[in-house]
Order: sequence, then C-alpha cells, then structure tokens
Amino acid sequence: MDKLPALLGLMSDRPTHGYDLKHRYDEVFAAGRPLAFGQLYATIARMLRDGLIVTAGAEVAEGPERKRYEVTDRGREHLRAWLRTPDDPTPALQTNLFAKTVLALMLHDDAEELLDVQRASHLAHMRALTSAKAAAPLLERLAIDHALFQIEADLRWIDLTGARLTDIRKEIHHG
Repeated sequence: MDKLPALLGLMSDRPTHGYDLKHRYDEVFAAGRPLAFGQLYATIARMLRDGLIVTAGAEVAEGPERKRYEVTDRGREHLRAWLRTPDDPTPALQTNLFAKTVLALMLHDDAEELLDVQRASHLAHMRALTSAKAAAPLLERLAIDHALFQIEADLRWIDLTGARLTDIRKEIHHG
C-alpha cells in the first residue's frame, strides 16, 4: 500500500500532528505492522517538499514542539486523483509457490506433497482469519475478507495445479 496518499487522506479533514497521524494510521491500516516514526516523518518531509501539505502551526507542551500539518489544495487534488485511479490487480505471476512447484517437478521431487503442505497451511491460515473476523471491527473484517479471497484464489490454483501435475511434469522433462 502506498503510504503517502493514505496519510494524506487521514489528515485531510483537519490539521494533524505527526504523532496523532501515526496512531491513526496504525489504527486504520497497520494490521499488526505499525508504521515506524522514521517512515512517517520521511513521508511528511516529502509531502512538505512537494507542496501537498504545509505546516499549520506548532504547540509547545510537555516534550518537544508538536507541529501541525494541513493538506493544501494541491494535496487534495493529488488525493482525489489517487482515489479515482484504478489499481492494477496485484497477482504475482511467479510467486514462491509457483517457483517451488516448478523446481520440485524439475528436480523430480514430490510436488504433490509440496502442494498438500501448502494447502494445509493455507487452510489453517484461513481458519485463523475466520476466527479473528468474528470479533473484529468492521474495517478489520473488510481487510480479513480481502485476505480470505486471496487465499481462496491460491487454493484454487493449488487444486488446479495438483490436477495437472502429470501433464506439467511431462512438459518440463520433454520440452
């Protein structure tokens, strides 16, 4: 996910301190992988440099001065354009699973076992996500649904590939 427009969107409704922006990002988008402060402030510096945000004052409280940042008209237009630009589908044409399967076949290893192990792992991950989804807030459920659909696509690929192993093996070894 491109963090710049996500951060820009989170600060679009009101001037925001970097510290508050980081926590808001983590709450909405981090999914267990919090945004590092270094990455946040590097992105803020880029947005300032590119005229997407401006400093809108500062507050002195306990600790260091806290600058507030506000989105500019240019920043709002950048965000609008990003929101309206469709994303390309992100399937990787050659994932690790694809490479492992092809190599197992090339090396006369047990590709069926590899696919079975991967299927079991995917199903276990699916069960864990489904359990987590039951108690998750709506935004987290939305992210979990996305992950579940991607796992379902992998499982379909695993099943299809498993059904084709004999033909794939022949093609690999006989050109």
